Amino acid sequence: MSLSTARSFLSEAGYGEQELDANSALMELDKGLRSGKLGEQCEAVVLFPKLFQKYPFPILINSAFLKLADVFRLGNNFLRFCVLKVTQQSEKHLEKILNVDEFVKRIFSVIHSNDPVARAITLRMLGSMASIIPERKNAHHSIRQSLDSHDNVEVEAAIFAAASFSAQSKDFAAGICNKISEMIQGLDTPVDLKLKLIPMLQHMHHDASLASNSRQLLQQLVTSYPSTQMVIVTLHTFTQLATSSLIDIPKQIQLLLHYLREDPRKAVKRLSIQDLKLLAKKAPHLWTKENTQALCECALTIPYNSLKLGMLSVLSTLSGTIAIKQYFSPGAGSTPTPSRPTDLVRLAQECCYHSNLAVAAHGVTVLSNIAISGLEKDSLQLEQDTVLGVESLLVLCSQDDGTSAQATLKTALACLAKLLKSQPHLSQAAVEFLLCQLHSARDSARVLMCHALAAIAMQQPVLGEGMLGDLLDLYKVAGTSASDKQQELLVSLATVIFVSSQASLSAEVKTVIKQELENVANCWTVYRIARQASRMGCHQLSSELYQSLRTRVASEHFYFWLNSLKEFSQAEQCLSGLANGDYSGAMGAIADALRSYQKGIASLTAASTPLSPLAFQCEYVKLRIDMLQALSQLICTCNSLKTSPPPAIATTIALASGNELQRCGRISTQMRLSMDEFRNLATRYADLYQSSFDADSATLRNVELYPSKHNNSMFVHNDKILCTVIIVPRWRTLQELSRQQQSCLLISYVVEALVLDPHTTSVKATERSAIFLLLSFQEYSTLGQMQAESEYERRMMSVFNHVLEEVETLSRKHPPVSYLHTRCLCDAVIALLKVPLSFERYFFQKLQSTSIKASVAIYSNNKVLSLTNGSALALSPSPRSPTEPIAVQNNQQLTLKVEGVVQHGSAPGLFRKIQSVSLNVSSTLQSKSGQEYKISSDNKTNDIEQRVEPHNDYFSTQFLLNFSTLGNHTVTVEASVVDCSGIEWKTGPKTTIAIKSLEDPFSQQLRHQQAQQAVPQPGPQRTVYGRFP
Repeated sequence: MSLSTARSFLSEAGYGEQELDANSALMELDKGLRSGKLGEQCEAVVLFPKLFQKYPFPILINSAFLKLADVFRLGNNFLRFCVLKVTQQSEKHLEKILNVDEFVKRIFSVIHSNDPVARAITLRMLGSMASIIPERKNAHHSIRQSLDSHDNVEVEAAIFAAASFSAQSKDFAAGICNKISEMIQGLDTPVDLKLKLIPMLQHMHHDASLASNSRQLLQQLVTSYPSTQMVIVTLHTFTQLATSSLIDIPKQIQLLLHYLREDPRKAVKRLSIQDLKLLAKKAPHLWTKENTQALCECALTIPYNSLKLGMLSVLSTLSGTIAIKQYFSPGAGSTPTPSRPTDLVRLAQECCYHSNLAVAAHGVTVLSNIAISGLEKDSLQLEQDTVLGVESLLVLCSQDDGTSAQATLKTALACLAKLLKSQPHLSQAAVEFLLCQLHSARDSARVLMCHALAAIAMQQPVLGEGMLGDLLDLYKVAGTSASDKQQELLVSLATVIFVSSQASLSAEVKTVIKQELENVANCWTVYRIARQASRMGCHQLSSELYQSLRTRVASEHFYFWLNSLKEFSQAEQCLSGLANGDYSGAMGAIADALRSYQKGIASLTAASTPLSPLAFQCEYVKLRIDMLQALSQLICTCNSLKTSPPPAIATTIALASGNELQRCGRISTQMRLSMDEFRNLATRYADLYQSSFDADSATLRNVELYPSKHNNSMFVHNDKILCTVIIVPRWRTLQELSRQQQSCLLISYVVEALVLDPHTTSVKATERSAIFLLLSFQEYSTLGQMQAESEYERRMMSVFNHVLEEVETLSRKHPPVSYLHTRCLCDAVIALLKVPLSFERYFFQKLQSTSIKASVAIYSNNKVLSLTNGSALALSPSPRSPTEPIAVQNNQQLTLKVEGVVQHGSAPGLFRKIQSVSLNVSSTLQSKSGQEYKISSDNKTNDIEQRVEPHNDYFSTQFLLNFSTLGNHTVTVEASVVDCSGIEWKTGPKTTIAIKSLEDPFSQQLRHQQAQQAVPQPGPQRTVYGRFP
C-alpha cells in the first residue's frame, strides 16, 4: 500500500466501506510522514484535511495532530508551513484534540529556534491555535517578545498571533493594548507597520473601558494621520469595534456620515459607504431619521454614479427594515407639514430612470419597499410611480443578455412580485404588461418573466385563465432550437401554463406541449416538465411523459424510478374522473388507483440504492396507499347501512345496555374502527413529516396550535358559533401537519360528529379538530395570516370548509345515523379524492442535506467496554456475535459517552438550521436472571434526555446509567435535531446496545453465606456400625 491507497480511502465513501479504513489511511499517511523523501512527506501532510473531514472524531484527530506536531518540530520550514496550512484549514477540528498540552509542547519548542522564519511560522501556528489555548502565558510572552523583533517577517507573524489571541482572551487583550498603543504612536514605527497594527484594536471589545480606550486612540489617529490609507484603515477598525461592542454604533454612524459629506477623497467616501452598509445590516434599529435624511441628501447631491450606487444600496437595505418606519414617523412635538414627497421618495423616483441599471434597480427597490410599508401619505401616486419605474426597467433589461442586465431584471421582478402581493389591485395591469413583453424579450429574460408570472398566478389564481392564450402562442414559437436557454424557456413556460390551468389541462394544451417537446426538447427537459406537471396535479400529461422517457435512460434504477412515477401519475389520474354521488364508481376508481400504486411501489423499491434509499418517497406512497384503502373501507361501511340495516330489536338492546349507539347496529362498531384507522394515519403522517428535516417549506406546510387557556378566538359563520380555536405564537409550535394529515383528521372528526357522538359536535370541536378548522374558516377570522400558496392547498381548504358546513347543518337537523349521514360521509370522501394530489419538491429533489455521524463509548470503572463509530450508531468494533451483551455488575454505574458531528451538503441551512441535538437514552429490561429481589422501581429502567448545542458542528455529552436489576437489558440511543424555532425533528440515527447486568462477587458470596447459615445443620447419622462400641 502507498499514498495513492490512502488517497483512495479519503475519496467519496463507497457502499459497504468499513470504519477500519480510517485507521488504515492514518497508518499510510504516517508512513508518508516518516518517509525520507520531502515530496512524499508534503503529500502526506496535505492529505490530512480530507482525513479529518471523512472521519471527524476526537480519537483519530488527536493522533493525527500529534503526528503533525512531530513533523512540525523535526521538519524543515517548508514542512512547517504545510502543517500550518493544514491547521488553518482544520480549525474547527482543533477542539477535538485530547492531549492539548503535549500538542502545544511539541509546537512551542520551535519558538526557541535561531531561525526567524521558523519562529514566524511557529507564531502563526500559535495564532491559529488560539481558540484552544487562549490563556497560555508562555504563548502570550513569546508574542510580546516577537513584537520587538528586528525581523519584519517575525513581527508580522507576531501581529497575526496577537490579533488572534486578542479575539479569544480578555486578559491578553487588556495586557497587549498599551503596547500596541505605544507602537502605533511611536515615531520609530514605520507607517506600513502601523497600518498592520491598527486593525488589532477591533478586538478590544471585551469590556466597556477597554473599548472606550481603543476608541479614543482611534479618534486620535484619524485626526493625527490624515493620509488616505491611514484614514481608511482607522475608520474600518472603528466600525468593526463598534459592531462588536454595540454601544458605539450611533456614534460610528454619525462619524461615517461626516466623512461621507466632508471628505473629498473618493476612497474615503467609498469606505464610509461600505461600513454604513455593514451597520445597516447589523443594527438598522439604531438608524435615526436624521441619519437616513443625511444619507439621502448626500445621494441627491453626489455627482459620481459609483458613489450614488453605494449610497442607494445602503438605503435599499434600510428600506426593508424598521428604519423606514422611523424615517416616516413624525418627531415628538413636530407640527404637521403639507403633503409633499420626502427626500427619500424623491431620490428613489429619480433613480428609477437612471442610465446606470444597478442604480435604477436600487431605486426601484427603495420605492417598492416604501409602497409596501404604506407609510407615505400619497400612497396611490407612489404605487403608480413604482409600477412605472419597474415597467421601464423591465423594458430596458429584457433586451439585454448581459449579466448586469439579468441581475437588475431579477431584482425588478422580485420587487414587482412583492408589490403585487401587498397591493393585489395592481396585478391585472402588471400581468398584461409582462405578457406583452414576453413576445419581444430575449430568452434569458423570458425565463425570469415566466418565474414572476408563475408567482403572481399562485397568489391570484383568477389571473391565470387570462394568461393561457398568450402563453400557448408563445410556447408554439419558443422551441426553435436545442440551446440551453431554449430548453430552460420551455420548462418555465410549461410551469406557468400548469399554474394557470389549475390542474385541468385541455386537450389542445396537452397537444401543443407534447408536440413542442417531440421537436426540440431533450430528455432532461422532458423530465423536468413532467416533474412540474406532477407537482401541479396534471397527472395525465405527466404519465404520458414518464412513459416516453422510461426506455431512454442508461440505468435500470432510473428506469424503475420513471416507471414508478408513471404508475403514480396513472393512479392519481384514475381518481380525477370521480362524480358526486357515484359511490360505486368511486370504489372502482380507488381499486384502479390502488392497483397502479402497488405496481409503482414495487418499481420504487427496485429503484432505491444504498446511496439513495428513497426512504421518504417509499413511506409517503405507503401512506397514500393506506389512506386510499381506508377511504374505500369507509365507503363500504357506509353502504353496509343499506345492505345490513339495524335489527328490529336494536332499540330494545340500546335501552337495555344504555348505549345509544346500539340503535345503529353493526355500523357503529365499523365506524369506530374506521375513525381509529384515520387517526392512526394522521399520526403516521406526522411522524413522516417530523423526520423530514431537509424538506422545503412547501412540502411541510404547518399549522401551529397548542392548548392554552389564555389565547382563544371564536369562529362565527352564519351567526352561529362553530368552535373555539386556541392560538399560540410560532415559538410554541409542537406539531407540523400536512394537508394529507389534515384530511385524515377531517374524516375522523366527521365520523365522530355524525355517527359516534353527534350531540357534542360543536362543543368538542376545540379538542378534536381545531387544526383544520383554523384553515377552513380563516377567511372569517382576523387570524388568517397563513395564505394558501398553491392551487392544491386552496382547493383542499375549500373542501374542508364545505364538508364542515355540511356536517354542522346535518347534525342539527336530522336524527343520528340515517342515510343522509352516510351520504354526507361518502360525499366528503369523493370531495377529497377529486382534488389532484400534488407531489411536492422533496419527493423529487433534496436541496438540503443534513446528517449526524455519531460515536458511542461505554465506560465502567474507567475502562472502555465498547466503542461505537458510524453514521448509524452501529457498534464498531462489534462484539463477537451480534447477540453478545456487554457485562456490567449491578452495583456499578455505566457511563455512556455520545459524541458526533453534524454533516451538511452543498447548501447548509437552506430551509432550517440546527440549533441543538437532542439525545435520548432509554433502557428496557428484556429478561431477568436468578431470583427475584426487592429493588426500587426507579432503578429498573433508564430514560434520560439531554440537549447539546453543536460547536463547529461537533457535540459531545455523557450519560450515567444504572442496571441494578439483574438480567438482560437493551439500551436504545436515539438522536434528533432541534431547529431555531424549537421544533424537534426525528432524524436519527438510532441504535441499540445489549447489556447484561450481573451480580457483583461480594454480594453473591455474602448471599451464599447467609443462605448456608439459614439452613439447619443435620445431626449425626446412625449406621449399623454405630450400634457397637
